[in-house]
Amino acid sequence: MTAPPKRSLGLKVMAPPPPAADAARDPVCGMSVDPARAAATHEHAGTTYYFCSTGCAARFRGDPERYLHPDAVPEMGAMHAPPAAKPASPSRAAIWTCPMDPEVRQDHPGACPKCGMALEPLEIAHDAGPSPELVDMRRRFVVAAALSAPLVVLSMGAMFAHALGGRVVSFVELALATPVVLGAGWPLLTRFAASLRNRSPNMFTLIGLGVIAAFAFSVVATLAPGLFPASPHGGVDVYFEAAAVVVALVLLGQWLELGARAKTGAAVRALLDLAPKTARRVRPGADDEEIPLEAARVGDLLRVRPGERVPVDGVIVEGRATLDESMLTGEPLPVERGPNERVAGATVNGASSFVLRADRVGADTLLARIVRQVQEAQRTRAPIQRLADRVAAVFVPAVVAAAAVAFVAWAAFGPEPRFANALLSAVAVLVIACPCALGLATPMSILVATGRAAREGVLFRDAEAIERIERIDTLVVDKTGTLTEGRPRVVGVEPVAGTSEDDLLAVAASLALASEHPLSAAIVAEARARGAAFAAATDFRSIPGRGVAGRVGARDAALGSAAFLGERGVDASALATDERRARGETLVFVAVSGTLAGAIAVADRVRDTTAEALRALRADGVRVVMLTGDARATAEAIGHALGIESDDVLAERTPEDKAAEVKRLRAVGRVVGMAGDGVNDAPALATADVGFAMGTGTDVAIESAAVTLVRGDLGAVARARALGRATMRNIRQNLFFAFVYNAVGIPLAAGVSFPWLGVRLGPMFAAAAMAASSISVIGNALRLARR
Repeated sequence: MTAPPKRSLGLKVMAPPPPAADAARDPVCGMSVDPARAAATHEHAGTTYYFCSTGCAARFRGDPERYLHPDAVPEMGAMHAPPAAKPASPSRAAIWTCPMDPEVRQDHPGACPKCGMALEPLEIAHDAGPSPELVDMRRRFVVAAALSAPLVVLSMGAMFAHALGGRVVSFVELALATPVVLGAGWPLLTRFAASLRNRSPNMFTLIGLGVIAAFAFSVVATLAPGLFPASPHGGVDVYFEAAAVVVALVLLGQWLELGARAKTGAAVRALLDLAPKTARRVRPGADDEEIPLEAARVGDLLRVRPGERVPVDGVIVEGRATLDESMLTGEPLPVERGPNERVAGATVNGASSFVLRADRVGADTLLARIVRQVQEAQRTRAPIQRLADRVAAVFVPAVVAAAAVAFVAWAAFGPEPRFANALLSAVAVLVIACPCALGLATPMSILVATGRAAREGVLFRDAEAIERIERIDTLVVDKTGTLTEGRPRVVGVEPVAGTSEDDLLAVAASLALASEHPLSAAIVAEARARGAAFAAATDFRSIPGRGVAGRVGARDAALGSAAFLGERGVDASALATDERRARGETLVFVAVSGTLAGAIAVADRVRDTTAEALRALRADGVRVVMLTGDARATAEAIGHALGIESDDVLAERTPEDKAAEVKRLRAVGRVVGMAGDGVNDAPALATADVGFAMGTGTDVAIESAAVTLVRGDLGAVARARALGRATMRNIRQNLFFAFVYNAVGIPLAAGVSFPWLGVRLGPMFAAAAMAASSISVIGNALRLARR
């Protein structure tokens, strides 16, 4: 019996023609595109642009200027965008913001009009020197401390007053205190004035009231002592040392706080420092050219030699790489990468040389995106901060009232000198109640935690995600790219009678070329390996989670699940064998001109770390649910191997089904985390309480999630939960310190214990206690960095 003739699928088996002379250039990836065969087009500012894939077209439509004028893209620290052909546009001015009130933005450094704290740059530069504010506060503290020390000696040494005369000592103290209060302490006074002008009472309102009251009284008492009654030992008591020491201790607290905040940016600076300063561009027929990193363009061929850092994100086109990705993912073991596989900038090459094609440079690289996400997360507020905000709204007026009550009580009932004791008690209450510890409690922990998480390959979108993550009791996971490696490979090609395997692969690859799905990448890779001739399909349409369709040559074609083909009147049941699915293989069906052409079997290896990660999550009380668009038999095979209960394996679900299932779980009281990596996972990621996007996944998934796992490893979910719990515990501890400190300190400063114990907390000790409270909160938050 002779074999039936092979049926043609409308493709000529020949290599695709070279680009025409008038070929267009894809503005996103830099590839040459034949306008007649472009996967997509878009008109912008009267010009039509052509794209090699719908993914490039979507990115261009989202932000055309990023790709047309990349020199105008704001720099992300050291990560520069590639220069455009025309002269560079001026870079965006630096923006300064407040870590406690991130909604405050201005184009110059200074103090926050709400809380009075020093503003800091929105974006951290890798080559930035010491903070000018930090240097200034340190210098001011040194001056204040040097002048306050002799003031304290004079105020406590009766022999000096007796030998020199009381008024002489007062004038000496005035000479020493004035540079401290009006010189070194000038920023504190300007912030006090701003709090009154902006009607935003804060810590500097209390400090300013206390310092000005003590200093102004002492100045008047020195210059016009006759206005006040004499003290029992003669003369009028002055309190220059109280005002000066309070200023010095507040400056010390500011210096220490600014230093701690500078440390929280160390993780970001460490990431920025990973980027190499130069790249080696390959020139046809000439030696390689070493260029500054900012001169690298999308589409450039760049050579990476042994031991060098990869300059930008790209795809290997020649050679193989053994990459150390630990600086980005935390994974200590090197990974192998070969032709057509992606590599990330800033990773370290091993012992071999390779050439990559740059496809993401400047602010688009993985490193720049990590830096951007960490910085954005550090500028957000956790819901628990609302508690501190509610307290702060009434705290300052309440403290001023308490100081007034203390003054009246001491003036009316206290021992002589009553006025002096009343003044000191009021000043002590104002100073010790400074709410800086309360304001620092949450932001400091968030700043430290996000930087620490970045070193573990976990990127939080905002502080709210850190707070929610500890409450997760159900984790919904996608299969492909989440439980599995996301790098599937073709393990079988089954054409129908009359169709060759190469023709079937050519049609499938033509459709898959414009798709971002991991299965599509496997089909394209297999077609290239076999030398099958294919080109991008026209009239391309993608239905996430179902399949793709378009025109291949002169015929309509479709690629996807059996249900997807069934919607188009094509019965794929003849090839839908359970044997392959039982082995965990996925069948992708191909139809041409309304007729079944065959099926392609694709298998994706389960990640080595997945089983252990799921065991750890289950041991932590987390229910794991697999939610996939794959066939039930395939999903159950993977689920069984990973120990997932059969009732928790939900297969053949569309993106809408996934989002609906997440919504159903939340409706019954579950706190749901969703982990996925594809476009089809985006609705569910956005619906979940916390969405976890694999860093190896699509941009849409990453943008829809609250947490990005750079390594693409579910084990990072367990680590993220542990860090979230530690962060919230740290915040609660800080708030406890702040509340207890004020609950105990204010009554002591007011002199409540004086009638029984004879103990009263003076302004100097109140200032020391206030500084100690801030230091305790800062030190406790910094412990997170050592976890």
